[in-house]
Amino acid sequence: MAETRRARSGQTTKTAAPRSSSRRGPEDAARAACESLERLICHPAEGVSAVRRNDDGWCVVVDVLEVPRIPDTTSLLASYEVQIDERGELKEYSRVRRYRRGSADE
Repeated sequence: MAETRRARSGQTTKTAAPRSSSRRGPEDAARAACESLERLICHPAEGVSAVRRNDDGWCVVVDVLEVPRIPDTTSLLASYEVQIDERGELKEYSRVRRYRRGSADE
């Protein structure tokens, strides 16, 4: 399906629609990992700190807010390693680190 756009000259041009492929990129893998993990553990994802391609999909490290506190710098976050297959389906996940928001990496 193509999208029609009007150029400055008044003519319409067609641009290619986003491709749908069984091979997903790192952005799709990260999005799928965040959405799947949020549904399973019922904590909001804060972001993605790593994405790695592996033999049968992707390994995504998702940072999650586990215990919100006031002030925010004392909130507890966790990093989860999430394995996603080629179709974006969750294969497995595990918590690999838990830390306070205000702490620096060691």
